[in-house]
Amino acid sequence: MTNSDYLLKAAIKKVTEKLNEILVEKIEEATNIAQDTPEILKKEFDSLKEAIIEEASRLEKAANIQENESKNTYQDSKIKQVLNEIEGINQQIDLFNKTINN
Repeated sequence: MTNSDYLLKAAIKKVTEKLNEILVEKIEEATNIAQDTPEILKKEFDSLKEAIIEEASRLEKAANIQENESKNTYQDSKIKQVLNEIEGINQQIDLFNKTINN
C-alpha cells in the first residue's frame, strides 16, 4: 500500500467516526426532545384549556349583563306604562272630585 492509500483509508475512517459521533449526538438530542414533548404539550394544552374557560366565563358574564339590561329595559318600559296609567287614573279622580265638589 502506498502513502496515499493509507491517507485515504485514514480520512475515510476519521470522517466515518465523526459522522457516527454527530449522528449519536443528534439521536440523543432527539430522544431528549421526544421525552420532553409530552410534558410541553400537556403544559400548552392546560394553558389553552384555562384560556378557553376564562373566555367562556367572560362571554357568559357579558351575556348575562346584556340579558339583565334588556330585562331591565323591558321592566322599565312596563313600569313607565303602569305609572302613566296611574297618572291617568289620578287625573280622572281629580276631575271626578272637581265635578262632585261643584
